[in-house]
Amino acid sequence: MFDVITVGSATVDVFARTEFCEMIRDRKKEECIAYPVGSKILLKELILSSGGGGTNAAVALSRLGHKVAFLGKMGTFENSHRVILDLQKEHVNTSLIIRKPNSRTGYSIILDSVNHDRTILVFRGSNNDLRLNEVKLRKLKTKWFYFSTMMGQSYKTLERLALYAEKNKINIAFNISSYLAKKGINYLKPILKRTDILVLNKEEAALLAGKGKIQNLLKKLHKAGPKIAAITDGEHGVYVSDQNYFYHANPHKIKVVETTGAGDAFASSFLSGIMRKNDIEFAIKLGMTNAESVIQYHGAKNKLLTYNEALRQMKKMPIKVIKKKP
Repeated sequence: MFDVITVGSATVDVFARTEFCEMIRDRKKEECIAYPVGSKILLKELILSSGGGGTNAAVALSRLGHKVAFLGKMGTFENSHRVILDLQKEHVNTSLIIRKPNSRTGYSIILDSVNHDRTILVFRGSNNDLRLNEVKLRKLKTKWFYFSTMMGQSYKTLERLALYAEKNKINIAFNISSYLAKKGINYLKPILKRTDILVLNKEEAALLAGKGKIQNLLKKLHKAGPKIAAITDGEHGVYVSDQNYFYHANPHKIKVVETTGAGDAFASSFLSGIMRKNDIEFAIKLGMTNAESVIQYHGAKNKLLTYNEALRQMKKMPIKVIKKKP
């Protein structure tokens, strides 16, 4: 019996750091990172690590002391070996991973530039092609599923796994990205109505529930099914609702090096807090503490904390949670 099975993407992440670029605005007035055409640009640093929402959450939960397995799909060559070795080093069970000779492991290139503004180039590979008939359902013995964003055929598999969870009394935590949020709340309802914990950022919440005040967004999200909804909003902090109370906490002012993986760190650590103490205030503190650790370094997994490290950091740098009636 696992505490959590994370279901989601697995990638090899390449962090390419250069300061030779400039910021421009395109016709839609969006900020863009620009590089000169036809030039060779020297990199200040090149870092390789495993990534993807599914593996990031698996490692975070394992370091926090939970028994974790990862379910996802990848190829059979060097990139898949890198991901699997990283997971095994972190004591994450890899027996549920689907590996096919004709499959491709996901790959991301993170362009980290001036002032640590970043653009991510993503090759989804087989992350979009997880099929239910490939999954060993009899081995899915767990208390929780943690679903991260999956697209295409893999999303249909998430829907079927949500039904399986409902029939087998497995709880669901769902951490979505803008890819899925753009599909709309009706598209996601088959999973949302079976979700215990939903975590997303403010932009994603607005895509799902429309623009408006955070509290109104949370109410709209609850109507779709989730018992607990959490919205992250960068430097403005975290907002959580369990329909009985509304919670808010502000982050510490720290130096941000790179934000990749911060959302995964918060969502998985928030789940850990609920699993350990069934206490939303504690879960918020644990989630924010781990996310703040991650964003001070390159890589989504490099500075994920153990449970004892997180407790020491929470004592050293307390986080105040405001709780009130909605």
